[in-house]
Order: sequence, then structure tokens, then C-alpha cells
Amino acid sequence: MNNVKKLTITALFPLLLAGCTLPGGHISTSDKNVIQAEGETTDLSELVNVYPLTPERVASFKIPEPVAQSNPELDLEIAKYQYRVGPGDILNVTIWDHPELTIPAGSYRSSSEAGNWVNADGTIFYPYIGLMHVEGKTVREIRIEMAKRLEQFIESPQVDVNVAAFRSKKVYVTGEVDKPGQQPVTNISMTVLDAINLAGGLESDADWRNVMLTRNGIEEHISLYALMQKGDLTQNRLMQPGDIIHVPRNDAQKIFVMGEVGEPQTLKMDRNGMSLTEALSTVGGINEVAAAATGIFVIRPTNVDEQDKIANIYQLNMQDATALFLGTEFELQPYDVVYVTATPLARWNRLMTQLLPTLTGMKNIADTGNSYRAWGN
Repeated sequence: MNNVKKLTITALFPLLLAGCTLPGGHISTSDKNVIQAEGETTDLSELVNVYPLTPERVASFKIPEPVAQSNPELDLEIAKYQYRVGPGDILNVTIWDHPELTIPAGSYRSSSEAGNWVNADGTIFYPYIGLMHVEGKTVREIRIEMAKRLEQFIESPQVDVNVAAFRSKKVYVTGEVDKPGQQPVTNISMTVLDAINLAGGLESDADWRNVMLTRNGIEEHISLYALMQKGDLTQNRLMQPGDIIHVPRNDAQKIFVMGEVGEPQTLKMDRNGMSLTEALSTVGGINEVAAAATGIFVIRPTNVDEQDKIANIYQLNMQDATALFLGTEFELQPYDVVYVTATPLARWNRLMTQLLPTLTGMKNIADTGNSYRAWGN
């Protein structure tokens, strides 16, 4: 009987070790068709570069901060700006001393309701003149032409023309602003900053470093951080009809902090960016017991021009706590992975923690076998 029990235990033990009766899901690739293209390598060590962070190297990575500066070209554009009439606009025409030619607004009619509508073909109708093409002209050009045409009917006509309603030209502000939508182009010049302010300003989730201005199908990046926070007016632009300003969300401004830190998590960079030290502080710092002070890494995807590598790794050695100053100067970028490794002793302790239940179970099996043996004798 003792021999039967020993054989039973001996037969069951390999099955337990093989995991045949262990609970939980599992996927093994050993019995599956693993697809690997020709020339692919599974050795990631060949595809990364490691750069220890030194004061000189951190200084070379630092991007110069924008500085306040004027924009003379924009000032000149604004000084020369003139609105040009388009279809849908409403003109208000006044002929002084000739009320019969001036359409009265009346008690219940605004100038926009009583004015001269610019037709789809760009013309208006006016008494004695008939149809007159006004599309693409300034109010000054329209006034001069109307006065010239009326001279054959009125002696020295005094003509005044203004736009009662601006409806032909628009710009669009979309994305993370308080009031996204269209804004009319008027006789008052409008810049990118004006358009953002007219839209109610930026939302809290706006990525103000990567605003996109689209003009005639051509995209241009604009940094509202440099414009609004640092006073760099070279980032400002004079808006033109049909322009689109898109303010994206800052969802892409993510940093992943993992490993031996207080609370591994995904962080979102704020409008002013985030340094390595700030990221570590936000997650509760490194685990002083288990973390390896020499093993603080920032894993960053490579640029398009670095096709032979998939990532660059920057290593911070914090054995001397003053190295945190280097971390303060090292600016993180979106989708950086901050990883803090464990010490060899911590990894050994974890291995022992996993092995301990198995060793305890084996001891219990052995004790049970001895008990059966003693019972059989």
C-alpha cells in the first residue's frame, strides 16, 4: 500500500509542475506558427542606443526657450489691411442732400435689413447707376466709382459707403476652445490671437504648443505657448478668409512611468512641459528599498531619420542625490517611458517569494509521505 501511495504522489508531482492542473489562462507560442520576416531580429539590444546623462549631454538636449520679440511684418500687414466686399455682404449707401436716393432704415429696420445686398454674381443695384460690380473692392473704391457714375445725374455727389453686415468671408476656430465655430471677417483686422480670444479662449485640455493653422490646404504649426506665455509675436498671423485654426487636445502629451516607483501610472504633461524629476516626484518618487539608483531610464522612440534604431535610452545615475538636478533639466517628450529598475537583491527576493509556495508544497508532500510510511509500519 505504501508503494502505491508513493507511486501516486510521484506521478502527480510532474503534472503539477507542468501546470496541467493550474488555474488561470495561458498562451504558449511554442506550439504555434510564429511569423518572422526575413532579416528581422529579436535581439532588441541591437536596436537601441544608451546615453548616460551627464551635465554636458543634458545641456545639449535642452531646447532654447522662446523669447519675447516683436513682429514688424505682421504690424505692416495690419496697417495695410482693407476689407474687400464679397457676395452676401450688405452695403449701406448714403447720398448726402439726396434723401430720395438713400433708403431709410425706418423705425423697425436696421441698416443690414434696409441696405444693398451683394448678389451671388458680386453686383448690387442702385438707382441711376443700375447694376454695379462690387465684389473684391474696398468701400473706398466703391464710393469713388459710385460718385463718378452719379456725376451725370447729380452735381458733385457726396457718397458714403459702409458695410452694414459682414457675411461673405469667415474664418474657423475648432478644437479645444470655449466656443468653437465660425467667425466673420470684418473691416477690423483679425490675428490668430484675436480669433482664439473671440472663441472664448483655450480649454484646460488644450495642447497650446501644437496649434494648427490651415490656409489654402497648407498646414502650419503655431505655438500659443511661445505667443501667449513668452510674448513671441512672430508666432502670430493675420487671419485670411477661409483660414482654419485647430487647437488639439493634449491627449498625446502622455508620459508612462513604470517600475520601482511609488505609484506607476500614466502622466499627462501640462502646458509648461515636464522634467524627469517632476515625473518621478508626481508618482511618489522611487522605491528607496527596491529601486536601483543607477537604473533610472528614459526610453524614447527614435526619429524618422534613425531607421536602424527603434529607441534611445537615457540613463540617470542617482547614487548621488545631486543628480536630481540633471533630472530637473532633462525635459521629457510625449510618449517617453520612464522606467526604474529593481536591485538584484529585490529581484532575488521576488523569485524566492514565488518559489516559496512551491517549496512549501513539496515539503508538505514529503511530510505526508513520511506520515503514510509511519502509519503503514
